[in-house]
Amino acid sequence: MGWVLHVDLDEFIAAVEVLRRPELAGLPVVVGGRGDPTERGVVATASYAAREFGVGSGMPLRIAARKCPDAIFLPVDHAAYDEVSAVVMDTLRHQQWGGVPVLVEVLGWDEAFLAPGPGHADLEDPRDVAGSLRAAVLEATRLHCSVGVGDNKLRAKIATSFGKPRGVGVLVESDWYAVMGERPTDALWGIGTKTARKLAELGITTVAELAQADARLLADRLGPTMGPWYRRLGRGVDTSPVDPTPYVPRGHGREETFQTDLEEWSDVEAAVRSLARRVVEDIDREGRPAARVGLKIRFRPFITLTRSLTLSAPTNDPELLAEAAVSLLDRVDHDRPVRLLGVRLEMVDPGQGDPGQADPGPTQEEPPAPPT
Repeated sequence: MGWVLHVDLDEFIAAVEVLRRPELAGLPVVVGGRGDPTERGVVATASYAAREFGVGSGMPLRIAARKCPDAIFLPVDHAAYDEVSAVVMDTLRHQQWGGVPVLVEVLGWDEAFLAPGPGHADLEDPRDVAGSLRAAVLEATRLHCSVGVGDNKLRAKIATSFGKPRGVGVLVESDWYAVMGERPTDALWGIGTKTARKLAELGITTVAELAQADARLLADRLGPTMGPWYRRLGRGVDTSPVDPTPYVPRGHGREETFQTDLEEWSDVEAAVRSLARRVVEDIDREGRPAARVGLKIRFRPFITLTRSLTLSAPTNDPELLAEAAVSLLDRVDHDRPVRLLGVRLEMVDPGQGDPGQADPGPTQEEPPAPPT
């Protein structure tokens, strides 16, 4: 049996903040936006103490404040989380299993898959390895983590939830239906609320029902690729390997939620230009020019549209990219106040493209995305 471990830091962002402010230990801590619940913004993470009041990631800060009036609100500090995450992942990469270094596939700040490396000897019990990982991370960072043990990535990822917090969960093929069969479909990694709703419309509400669903029906209703894939999830099937290849971002983006809606279109254009220039600074650090420009715009009350275009040639010229981003505003109506704007620049693959001074005029306009 091939083993996979999934490591997930417990309440990572909140825990990093508590390390910096030990007096907050055990208190309801909410991190999001600029740390002001009277402003527009969403929860990035909440401590377990805050979660007991119903506070969760993605929730507007104002609602979080109503649910937990005594919570301590803190601003997001990406640099601090980057720094701690780097230590966590470096610690994991230095662990061994079967006498050889483990393979580590990083999923984000606080998550990674691990598997035995090539040429390993006899493998220790994965539960023992999971315990060693937890101890190593705690020693290096003073942060706690939970570990899922599975015989593929899907099951390892789900198993982590059985071990939280500060524990080890196990899920293997022989236990799949006994453990997961009667759970709702959104208990599966890869199925969210919207997809679960679509499945429910087909009479599919549990994992077992999804596993037994007609693949042709799923393909017809949910798409020829995604439909059968969801059925595979229902059966616990995942053949993807743990890939230690360092993550290379496809692009960078910046968003801004305005505390007061923008009603003058000149202000909207100025904000798009400012965001585009900030994203150019991000891609310059990667050393790769942009090949595509994307725009996200959210109108009052909460209607979100996205638009994008492919440039005729890659460039990292801030003025040209700002103009390209502003040009996408021509693809949306100008008759509603704007509450959020975002600009994303997708870069060429590493080793490709010369920024030069190419004209980035659009050569292909992407079809409009539906409102979300």
